[in-house]
Amino acid sequence: MTVKKISTEAAPAAIGPYSQAIKAEGLVFFSGQIPLTPKGKVVDGPIDEQTRQVMSNMQAMLEAAGLGFDDVVKTTIYLTDLNEFATVNEIYGSYFSDPPPARACVEVAALPKGVGVEIEWIACAG
Repeated sequence: MTVKKISTEAAPAAIGPYSQAIKAEGLVFFSGQIPLTPKGKVVDGPIDEQTRQVMSNMQAMLEAAGLGFDDVVKTTIYLTDLNEFATVNEIYGSYFSDPPPARACVEVAALPKGVGVEIEWIACAG
């Protein structure tokens, strides 16, 4: 199996021992994105601002892999407050056409850097 690392400076660098994304066997596995700017600054505003930053990072990483939102097949959303789901869902949903990817959404006790949302995803690269 051939494994290829994918990275871009248009999204925040990994803040630990992991890759931004890994391509293997026609799929690209993207590490979770929290609301960090590409320079690593936390967007600590309301959940709508945080979600828009995560989606911007997601777009940059997809582009680095030569992909787009239509190539995403599975996502997982992590929220520290499930009461924020409607806001996150509205913003998230605006990025996808029909059919949207399969998805899970879970509430967690905490996320890195004290943020409110993290999204990870898998895309099909052919």
